[in-house]
Amino acid sequence: MKRPLVLAFDIGTQSTRVMLIDQHGNILSKVQKQYEQPYYSQNPGWAEQNPSVYWNTMQQTCNELKKISENDWEDITCVTCTTIRDTCLCLDSSYSPLRDVIVWLDKRKASCCDSIPLINRILFRLVGMKEAVKLQREVSYCNWIEENQKEIWDKTHKFVLLSAYLNYLMTGNLIDSKASAIGHIPFDNKRGDWMRKNDLTRCIFSVRDDQMCELIDPGEIIGYITKEASKYLSVPEGLPLIATGSDKGCETLGLSVVSDDQAALSFGTTATIQFMTDKYMEPLPFLPAYSAVLKGYYNPEIQIYRGFWLVSWFKNQFCDKEKDEAASKSIITEDLLNEKMKDVPAGCDGLLCNPYFTAGVSMPVAKGAFIGFSDMTTKYHIYRSIIEGIVFALYEGKLVMERRGRRKISSLYLAGGGSKSPEICQITADIFGLPVKTIQTNEAGALGSAIVAFTAQKWFKSIQEAIDSMVHIRHVYIPDMKTHDKYMSIYHSQFIKIFSKLLPIYRKSI
Repeated sequence: MKRPLVLAFDIGTQSTRVMLIDQHGNILSKVQKQYEQPYYSQNPGWAEQNPSVYWNTMQQTCNELKKISENDWEDITCVTCTTIRDTCLCLDSSYSPLRDVIVWLDKRKASCCDSIPLINRILFRLVGMKEAVKLQREVSYCNWIEENQKEIWDKTHKFVLLSAYLNYLMTGNLIDSKASAIGHIPFDNKRGDWMRKNDLTRCIFSVRDDQMCELIDPGEIIGYITKEASKYLSVPEGLPLIATGSDKGCETLGLSVVSDDQAALSFGTTATIQFMTDKYMEPLPFLPAYSAVLKGYYNPEIQIYRGFWLVSWFKNQFCDKEKDEAASKSIITEDLLNEKMKDVPAGCDGLLCNPYFTAGVSMPVAKGAFIGFSDMTTKYHIYRSIIEGIVFALYEGKLVMERRGRRKISSLYLAGGGSKSPEICQITADIFGLPVKTIQTNEAGALGSAIVAFTAQKWFKSIQEAIDSMVHIRHVYIPDMKTHDKYMSIYHSQFIKIFSKLLPIYRKSI
């Protein structure tokens, strides 16, 4: 063996990536394949996908990776797999899917006509959880399936997240990591295990205890690559599949965010700000902190749904000319847009974006809005206002979580597609008024899962030793404090007032 390598799968919303990572954090080779479509919609707001799409894409990417990395293949010591969260499916008694996957973007709602126990209703009302519980019941996919596809629910032997299903296909064991158990499922995030029968919120979910799979801690072995999976994926038979966690959780660790004064920003399809803490804290009332891939820790998080998806939306709706120009220059359209927006001043000459194009738990009736159009507004003003709006929303999340966690963030670490842009990184530094750091790779999720795997296999004595060896700061963006002051004036006098002013209109448009 020349050096130990981790074979890391990262199953995203729009693509699958697989790569080989060494103990110094180098990505030796990588293959990525976009899905023909990230999901399909049978009805407005729905998002589903055939489960074979993920498995087949894992095969295609891994087989191609082996072809270009043949000399390194014998050095692989283990496999990891991190996936998108809150993406679930129903399995029959032979663990075959009974229906297509419901993807986390799906916004269907159950009617939940059946009442929950009286004592629970009284307690929910007493602690101010009545509305939160109602919403959680409605948006839990298990409840919708039980109501609307009863014949499927009656046959459902196991109700699992995508991560557990892919683990089963690779090892024959239907086991998931506790750090992957993130979704509308009966999981006790504080205790790090399935809810007990007498837990107050257990009644929200229609999932029975026997329908849930086994859970293990990050760093433990889920199982070993089977003969069938080895033949299909071209992964050596018998390699251990090591439990890690969800994509965002692995990303936070991969960015080296493990102390109280750090925060991880993820600029992906969903934009998030996430902390790492050994004390359980809800980032918002009744919104749980998730189990981290670092055992004994939690990841409080605030999400901006459809975060940098807005960039793709804008590009596809308004930028045919820029697409052609970018193609002629052999660059991606986003790079051209980022270059163009440098001519737009901070604050976009008064144009503000309210980036909540998809409602979340804390803003169930929110919609997106642009405010402040004038005869000076160009498409590049709109583009920059989208970026600024997302970052303003994340900044607001930081302030909320700092107050609730009684902590102060002094540095930010960026990952995700948006972090590839120096212009976006600088806007982020200027709005937050904090140094923004990027690391040696944009594949922070896979890197985080590799950190867990190498530590579990004793190549490092601790997670911190693995971080010191594998995570390297590539660039630090220093805020321009004059620009920060301008942004803070906009934030306090305008941005934080938009949602409350538009709320009556949002409610009427439901």
